[in-house]
Amino acid sequence: MDERGGIRGVFSFMRGNILVLTLTQSLGRFFRAMVMPYASLYVLALGGEPAQIGLINSLRPLAGLVMFPLSGYITDRAGRVRLIALAGYFSGVTMLIFVLAPSWEWIALASFVQGFMVFQFPPTSATIADSLETRNRGTGMATMNMIASTLAILSPYIAGILLEAYDVAFGMRILYALLAGASVVAATVNLRFLRETSSNGGEKAPLNLMDVFREAYGGIPSVLRQLPRSLKALGVVIILLFMCNGIAASFWVVYAVEQMGLSSVDWGLILLIEAALKTVLFIPGGLLVDRYSRSRTLLVSLAISLVSIPMFVLSTGFYHVLLIRVAVAVATVIFIPACTALMADSVPREMRGRVMAAFGRGSVMLGATGGGTGGPGMGYFITVPVMIASIAGGVLYTANSTYPWVFVFAATLISVIVSAAFIRDPKGNEA
Repeated sequence: MDERGGIRGVFSFMRGNILVLTLTQSLGRFFRAMVMPYASLYVLALGGEPAQIGLINSLRPLAGLVMFPLSGYITDRAGRVRLIALAGYFSGVTMLIFVLAPSWEWIALASFVQGFMVFQFPPTSATIADSLETRNRGTGMATMNMIASTLAILSPYIAGILLEAYDVAFGMRILYALLAGASVVAATVNLRFLRETSSNGGEKAPLNLMDVFREAYGGIPSVLRQLPRSLKALGVVIILLFMCNGIAASFWVVYAVEQMGLSSVDWGLILLIEAALKTVLFIPGGLLVDRYSRSRTLLVSLAISLVSIPMFVLSTGFYHVLLIRVAVAVATVIFIPACTALMADSVPREMRGRVMAAFGRGSVMLGATGGGTGGPGMGYFITVPVMIASIAGGVLYTANSTYPWVFVFAATLISVIVSAAFIRDPKGNEA
């Protein structure tokens, strides 16, 4: 096979559902990358304080306690495409609360309502896992992230310029409005072009809502008993890393602006460079994961994160912060394909909706800098820890601006120990 054919073979997965979801998720990522790095500043501009930022972030995961098990059950019983599209339409409509919010209390309400949109994540995660072959899952997931990151490279920087020009409050209203429109467009494309992958895609879910809840929640102990020890350990690591984001994610920009004196444009430029680096490294990271042990590459990424992220509070300016975010980028491009591939490899197809509703897809953003901790990595086992961490983040930052990163160091250290001791590649990978 010639080189061209070899490259074509490596990326043969980029068609069908994977192509559609790559395009729609890239559209969403472009506008979310404008909004999320500055969401905390929007809360402050509308009269909130650091403690309110933590409270708001704790409200978003609350709905997941209801929606994740329900969505996971329906995903495995009645199909996936309609759930994905429905969530996109609802998200676009409810995003208007952010646009029109007169005070931080309305941001809190909007965050709570947006939390119900998490029912899109189990069907999306299951569809991606179903549509990728075992041999190229790491590369496939890395490629999807690379393409989405490429389109979003300039997003934080563009948003920073816009906020400097129009002030934070009005500028954020513009950005949220654009994100709302992108959600509706993506939902329409998903509904039109995605193809059902569930073997029960034609089966109707029970019409009695109580029956659905009974079966969804009643099946949780059975699902847990069937999980291997390595997957349970991976779940512990995912929970700890989400707690790190719950504690610190919203305060990266606040610390950079208030404690270091960086401007919104400075912060946007740092994130632009980080995004560009991720774009270059995501596919090599995915190839590395597919070529070598997923569990070992996972451990390497956690070790890089352990060393780099807590150094943020020792930074003295733009270039120090940039070096830290470069290290975070390297860790992330290895961690995401390793973790998501491990999750997909370890879970049988017929259980993917329910297991991913519990633990998420595994795509935790290391060192997340946005104003939220949701995303496809979320699951209902993660919800309560994230809520507690989000509230604690505001309290810790108010007490001492360095405390959130002290917590990140401790939690990441535990993650490294758990990963080294218990997480192993599955012997028989699932299709």
